[in-house]
Amino acid sequence: MSQITGSTILITGGGLGIGRLMALKMAALGARLVIWDINPANLAGVAEELTRAGREVFTYQVDVSDRQAVYDAARRTLAEAGPVHIVINNAGIVSGKPFMECSDEQIERTLQVNTMALFWVTRAFLPQMVENRRGHLVTISSAGGILGTPGLADYSASKFAAFGFDEALRGEFKKRRLPVKTTVVCPFFIDTGMFAGVKTKYPFLLPILKEGYAADRIIGAIRRDKARLWMPPLVYTVPLLRALPVPLMDWVARFLGVTESMDEFKGRAGNGGRS
Repeated sequence: MSQITGSTILITGGGLGIGRLMALKMAALGARLVIWDINPANLAGVAEELTRAGREVFTYQVDVSDRQAVYDAARRTLAEAGPVHIVINNAGIVSGKPFMECSDEQIERTLQVNTMALFWVTRAFLPQMVENRRGHLVTISSAGGILGTPGLADYSASKFAAFGFDEALRGEFKKRRLPVKTTVVCPFFIDTGMFAGVKTKYPFLLPILKEGYAADRIIGAIRRDKARLWMPPLVYTVPLLRALPVPLMDWVARFLGVTESMDEFKGRAGNGGRS
């Protein structure tokens, strides 16, 4: 079981949304928090909340899509906060537009933040985890990373990559007997504001997940060293869905409302779709 109390936990995109809530909840369990975020106001806000609660926190303004910025911030983090035991790759963005309406720059940015950042952050902290023989890497993917969704071509592609990244690392760590655990999280839409405006046809089957519920489930999965967390339970049927002939699989997706879920997407006001 991965220990939360006394552990140093780094959360990217930790100044807002699910990242912020996980930080607050883990701090309440006795963790030391390192928060990375691109937005200085969000960093200041979560730092004030944690400090006011008497928790230890280190904050760094970092654009995780910038490889050199990640490596520089990692060196500062390790020098100032000490070894990091758990890294939660949470930072993410969504354009939420049909494919041909996405600009080249939006597509590149989505892949840089949601995919390439996983490589830079993991490469920055994995060596010290291996050296200290203790580490846990958490990748926040998406249900859209195991089933492509209209209006999310760039996002789904980036999250499919995130899912594969975790799976390959898990196998590599086991093969090489490295003392590092992994957890991949694939949630349906969460009500953080990042996906404001999305809809679900059958809320009893595919509910828009409450932020607090999702944070608690993720923390629970980390504590139990659970390799995979998909939310809600219906998401676990996706591999079975893929075994169907493609026309039938597409029909089921339409029946469940997945193909229309992004039709009224708005995103977070003034911030686009950023976690």
